[in-house]
Amino acid sequence: MHFGQDRPNPQYAVRRIRLFFVLTAMAVGIFWVRAFYLQVIRHDYYVQAARNDQLKEYEIPAPRGTIQAHSGDDLVPIVLNEKLYTIYADPQLVKDTERVAETLASALGGKTDDYKTKLETKDTRYVVIAKHVAADKKQSVLGHKYPGIGAQEISYRTYPNGSLASQLLGFVNDEGAGVYGIEQALNGQLSGKAGQLKAVTDINGVPLAANSDNVQTAPVDGSNVVLTIDVAMQKQLENTLQKGVEGARSEHGSALIMDPNTGAIKAMANWPTFDPANYAQVDDPSVFNNGAVSSPLEVGSTMKPLTAAAALDLGVVQPDETYFDPAMWKVDGYKITNVEEDGGAGQRSLAQLLNLSLNTGATWLLMQMSQPGGTEINQKGRERWYDYMTNHYRFGKETGIEQGYEAAGTIPDPVKGYARDLTYANSSFGQGMTATPLQMAAAYSAMLNGGTYYQPHLVDQLISPDGKTTTVAPKVLKTGVVSPKVSEEMRPLLEYVVQHHVIGSRFNEQLYSVGGKTGTAQLADPHGAGGYSTTDFNGTYLGYVGGDRPQYVIAVVVYKPHVPGYAGSVAAQPIFADLATMLLNDFGVTPRSQ
Repeated sequence: MHFGQDRPNPQYAVRRIRLFFVLTAMAVGIFWVRAFYLQVIRHDYYVQAARNDQLKEYEIPAPRGTIQAHSGDDLVPIVLNEKLYTIYADPQLVKDTERVAETLASALGGKTDDYKTKLETKDTRYVVIAKHVAADKKQSVLGHKYPGIGAQEISYRTYPNGSLASQLLGFVNDEGAGVYGIEQALNGQLSGKAGQLKAVTDINGVPLAANSDNVQTAPVDGSNVVLTIDVAMQKQLENTLQKGVEGARSEHGSALIMDPNTGAIKAMANWPTFDPANYAQVDDPSVFNNGAVSSPLEVGSTMKPLTAAAALDLGVVQPDETYFDPAMWKVDGYKITNVEEDGGAGQRSLAQLLNLSLNTGATWLLMQMSQPGGTEINQKGRERWYDYMTNHYRFGKETGIEQGYEAAGTIPDPVKGYARDLTYANSSFGQGMTATPLQMAAAYSAMLNGGTYYQPHLVDQLISPDGKTTTVAPKVLKTGVVSPKVSEEMRPLLEYVVQHHVIGSRFNEQLYSVGGKTGTAQLADPHGAGGYSTTDFNGTYLGYVGGDRPQYVIAVVVYKPHVPGYAGSVAAQPIFADLATMLLNDFGVTPRSQ
């Protein structure tokens, strides 16, 4: 007998075998159903998903348009493109950081430890090692075929003339966007349109160029731009401005030369300047601003010819008229006086008003706009003068010149506010309002050319990628700024001012017409207490040169000069005189007809 052992149950064993086969059959069925679903029903979906996993999109940068300028009868490039490289690393793929860092330092310059620190950066797959790398240096790095080290070709701007016209041009930042100047204003035209490449890649992400699934949209090149400026004139303007600003011990200055008969800017500069090829090294970003366009200021006595022209145009005064100037007016309880050299009270002509730069004379002109023969300022006079400032001379409005960050300036309201009569008396001689040097040059141009306000512009031609050239025609923003008769009357008045100042002896008045006006504007109280500083001034000068008619208008601003004398006379006027002489000697000013 056997004890402690159960006998096997044949029926139970059979059931277990059957259950095993059923479960196996179910598993196989599920597998085949799933396989059928994936390979037949969802076949297209997973094929596309696989392709998408290998499909990479690449942006193909468009070549940025170049910028040219005039040099006599020729065109010369002042902004070009250069293919350079950015060296980058994937720190997770770099194995021997010490060895790679030594290679980078040898090929690119710099310290091994600095490169090693970058190569050992945590939690990133992309680190920029160096920018603006030339092709030969790039090749010396990539020739070692280190894993994780690569290069990207990037187009950078180059400047054959160095810092020439830098604020006028602006620059292109690391993101490829134009900033400041022409580069910002015409970024859309210059940048073109990037292309697109969708490429099927291998396992390492390398595009398979022959794959039929590649889709490419070619980039559209940016348009080339031809500026109105003359390179030789621009260089001389910059040199003259730098010399004048440094000689006046000034913080900075601006100057421009405009064709009053078209609105074309022939030269425009600011000092100090910068090198646009190395803009990233600039410590003070304010140097990027084109102050001639973006920095409004109280223009001082350069406003007085515009006030006189408005009064003449309204018919409330005559060019040969005289009036009694009391050397002091009291307006809204405040005294308006002149500089010490005004000669005191006396009978004055319009020419003497401008030559002696009489604040009381400009105030008298506003009084005539209020009531001919009167000695009070009223709302009618304020509104008339406001109309000329804003609608005729277009102050308080952007000109639309092709520059980033253009400023409009400010003009006081003629009706609302405290001490309106005093505010408007001040505006008649260039205080209590602001305008840019460009706005002043455009207003003078309209006053002198017969009364047509041409939009100031820097673009002469646009050349499309297909080579089509579009010449930018002068654009008239307003006619009838003043009458042609008033324009004729203003020129001898401004000539009188030049001939009765120290610079007059430099010009042959029989051959050429040279006229202009100084301005010395007090700066607002820097302590915010209201009123004006008694120690800080800006010097301005607005004038023109020509023969039978003005050919060039010149605007000069010297900020806070530190030399004895009136800022307009001792700082801005010498720069104007040098520029006028340069134009007469070198740039084809047509003499008066004999």
